[in-house]
Amino acid sequence: IADRQEGIGVCGWILISLSFFLVLITFPISIWACIKVIREYERAVVFRLGRILSKKAKGPGLVLILPCTDTFIKVDLRTVTCNIPPQEILTKDAVTTRVDGVVYYRIHSAVSAVANVTDVHSATFLLAQTTLRNVLGTQSLAQLLAGREEIAHSIQAILDSATEQWGIKVARVEIKDVRIPVAMQRAMAAEAEAAREARAKIVAAEGEMNASKALKQASMVLSESPAGLQLRYLQTLTNLAAENNSTIVFPLPIDLLETFGQKNRGG
Repeated sequence: IADRQEGIGVCGWILISLSFFLVLITFPISIWACIKVIREYERAVVFRLGRILSKKAKGPGLVLILPCTDTFIKVDLRTVTCNIPPQEILTKDAVTTRVDGVVYYRIHSAVSAVANVTDVHSATFLLAQTTLRNVLGTQSLAQLLAGREEIAHSIQAILDSATEQWGIKVARVEIKDVRIPVAMQRAMAAEAEAAREARAKIVAAEGEMNASKALKQASMVLSESPAGLQLRYLQTLTNLAAENNSTIVFPLPIDLLETFGQKNRGG
């Protein structure tokens, strides 16, 4: 708003005086047309002879409006929710996606919202759509799926900077949903499944390696104690008999195995 200091002129003062005189001669009937109640969450931008009165908004409470020279516009200061419809976006890696979001903003300067833009809510809505498309167009699909919070903060900063002269404060931006083509979903699912299978095979191989090391250490311990080897053999037979009651187990004596081993070494 241009901060002009010119007066309203002689004609202006004459009109204002006539308005006051009209209010006085019609009092108290005129009081109902002159007194306006502004709620706590509202502000009134008063125009007197086309100029914004005092360069600031009035309210909350009672506001005096002259019937002939003054007009006013109420501005709601509560937070407004702006739903951004799904936008067709081509990402940096040439993937077509549909993204929708929501913007939370409020008016912090009623005078700027009235005097600097024709329809502040429509302008903010269209700017949010354009900013969403421009920002997401510079991101790859992986960045879009993994970095929603960072992208939302970036969109919020751009919107807040652009709407400052409109008296708008952008409080929050959220990306609600990212939709990708069905073929891309299948490809990503196949890729994720292959990656999980590869990790599973790596984990299984590491388990086998650790098990082989443990078995090697156990065999070295058992080789030093023949009685321990026989006890381990009997324990294994006990476990088998407990798990499979219908199975008959014929144990083979350990001494017989040692005899065969000595004969083979002797031969």
